[in-house]
Amino acid sequence: MNYINQAVVWLNDPLNWTNPGTGIFTLLEQHLRITGAAVLLGCLVAWPLGLWLGHTGRGGGVVVVVSNVTLAIPTLALLSILPLIRAIGIGELPVIIALAVFAVPPLLANAYTGLRSVDPEVREAAQGMGLSGWQLLWRVELPLAVPYLAAGLRTAAVQVVATASLAALVAGGGLGEIISDGFGLGLSRAGGQVLAGGLLVAVLALMVEGVLAVVQRLVTPRPLRRSQRVRKSRTAVAAES
Repeated sequence: MNYINQAVVWLNDPLNWTNPGTGIFTLLEQHLRITGAAVLLGCLVAWPLGLWLGHTGRGGGVVVVVSNVTLAIPTLALLSILPLIRAIGIGELPVIIALAVFAVPPLLANAYTGLRSVDPEVREAAQGMGLSGWQLLWRVELPLAVPYLAAGLRTAAVQVVATASLAALVAGGGLGEIISDGFGLGLSRAGGQVLAGGLLVAVLALMVEGVLAVVQRLVTPRPLRRSQRVRKSRTAVAAES
């Protein structure tokens, strides 16, 4: 029996879905909880910094450096180091921290880009109406930057969902447990389980991508959608020529 057939048999076993503690439904709940907490923590760190730097028009170099540094740190290395810190230990906490670091670059870069993409004439008009710096950020710049924030959230969430499979390495739970347990049993015996776990993670990532793509579209004002389509069409024409 090849791995595909084994994976189909494994996924069709009701016990693999409902087993307490080790079933797919339990592991899926853990996976989503870890992902949600990591992305939320990343947003709390990256968005205020990115919005402020974008509002002031300074710190573009800081955004690049922070993004590059956090991208350069391997998530697996963080998962190996963080559990050694006594205050953190093993379990979900080191996974959430490591994944939050991984989520920062797209969140930070898109927040900064969103603010810097606001038309300078719009800023000047708002300032001419007497809006303070805080009012300008809150009432004008932030609403126009929402599509960029949604795009960064979408990218970060999909990346974190896929990478959260590593949580199994530090007893953090999640769908990665299926893959880890399969490797523990040996590919000759449980190769189908490994494949099934990989498929579950891939399907979950695609579902998150689809849902957040819809959210991104809904929060993007129609005039901005039209301008984006115009830019894409011009880019395509230029590429063809």
